[in-house]
Amino acid sequence: MYVATTTVSVLGDTTEDEFGDETDGTTVLAADIPAALVEATRTAMEPVTGTPRIVRTHVCRLPPGTAVDESHRIKDEVTGEIYIVVAVTRNANPFLAQPLRADLKRTGRAA
Repeated sequence: MYVATTTVSVLGDTTEDEFGDETDGTTVLAADIPAALVEATRTAMEPVTGTPRIVRTHVCRLPPGTAVDESHRIKDEVTGEIYIVVAVTRNANPFLAQPLRADLKRTGRAA
């Protein structure tokens, strides 16, 4: 069970630019999906220099049965931020459908 904090759209498809390179498309595969989107931070140390680095992670909880995988992107409809789906985990429970967990990476500014 999760408490939705936003609504998201699932984006998919790819297109080619003028140079023939593959780019992410903006086709909306599903919209207005209630989701819990959370950002967490942790500090990691550089192995050689020992310099601390802040690592940001994003996790999105989606309703069971949402069609999303690593080839899709998720757009937060409230903020307009777009995230790459890194991994999707479907937890098993024989009695109650569990929400999907999508590990995300933010794109765009200061990603």
